[in-house]
Amino acid sequence: MLLGEPIFSLGQKSYSALQLLLLLALTVSLWFLVKGLVFLIKSYLLSRLGANRNIQEVVGTLTQYILLFLGLIILLQLWGLDLSALAIIASVLGVGIGFGLQNIANNFISGLIIILERPIQVGDFIKLGDLVGTVQSVGARSTQIKTWDGVSIIVPNSRFLESEVINWSHGDSTSAIRLPIGVAYGSDIKRVRVALLKAAREHKEILVTPRPKVLFQEFADSSLNFELRVWLLEPRHQFRIKSELNYAIEKNLRDYGIEIPFPQRDLNLKSSHLKHLISNILPTPDSKHSPQSQSDQEVDQYLRSSLNDDELDPLEDRLTENEINALVKQMCSDKGVSIQDRRYRLNIYPACFIGSEAVNWFVKHYNYTREEAIELGQILVERGIIHHVLDQHPFKDSYLFYRFCDHEK
Repeated sequence: MLLGEPIFSLGQKSYSALQLLLLLALTVSLWFLVKGLVFLIKSYLLSRLGANRNIQEVVGTLTQYILLFLGLIILLQLWGLDLSALAIIASVLGVGIGFGLQNIANNFISGLIIILERPIQVGDFIKLGDLVGTVQSVGARSTQIKTWDGVSIIVPNSRFLESEVINWSHGDSTSAIRLPIGVAYGSDIKRVRVALLKAAREHKEILVTPRPKVLFQEFADSSLNFELRVWLLEPRHQFRIKSELNYAIEKNLRDYGIEIPFPQRDLNLKSSHLKHLISNILPTPDSKHSPQSQSDQEVDQYLRSSLNDDELDPLEDRLTENEINALVKQMCSDKGVSIQDRRYRLNIYPACFIGSEAVNWFVKHYNYTREEAIELGQILVERGIIHHVLDQHPFKDSYLFYRFCDHEK
């Protein structure tokens, strides 16, 4: 009788402690029922459809919230509560909560977009503003990024939609590193190019294809500016690789007698008295034959004699147009590479050859190293002589099919 006594009233209806306990029991039952239903949806329906874990969590969370909201409304109606009396209060609270939680709602919706569109995923190596690191987790409100120095940073999801994001792991993970280098005026630019390419080719993590390139950027105030452009497969290691390349470049420039300049200005004197004074201080023209100058000339002469033309010229520069035409003709002859129709995964690719077999042929007939043979194949690709049958790969020393472009005409 005590539990059945009314303890409060809403509108014209009174409610007892027994009714409150009944509502609590029904709410708990609804909670477990919804949790079980969401578990079945994620475990049996979404997993069999091939949805990844992030999408399963998003769909499960949204389904749980919607079912709980609808279930509570139905329970309150069955319990006898007139929800129309709470409509005005709920609308006022909704407006206030909306203003107070707009940032949270923005991040939550951004999280859903990120999980569904998947511009970034767990394990991706990204750059967001000044922040560079690996994505550890993508949540409903925020994303955790671990920087290269081991610090975990929590980033609101809205930043990924409002700012430009560099994702080195999205799609093809091959990425480029650009290293600017300035050398003194008067340097042998042919020797500069060799020094830079040598540093790139001797590094084990630099890809052979795409080939390393040296670009002559500009004539600056105090230097000739070049750019070494290389490609690597793992962008997470770019900072270490860039440091190792800088060490190698500095060594090669010293070995080849190339000076790294510093800012300088030329001073022109117009006073005859100053010119006379400085002419008495500076060494005479005969001083150019001093032991020190002779030593510098001997070092320079030694460097020039020790570098033959084949070493100074990259493979692409050593090959003339006639030599490339003769090479292609030899490849297509009876003694060339094996060109035939090939089958792969129920598809037939007519008149093509295998990349690794072409590399073996280059090594056998022209005494190239395997690295030079791969570079030669990439030169043929860049000149439009051969191409991958699906145009998806550069030239590689692997079981990939390539075709001569003339054979398709």
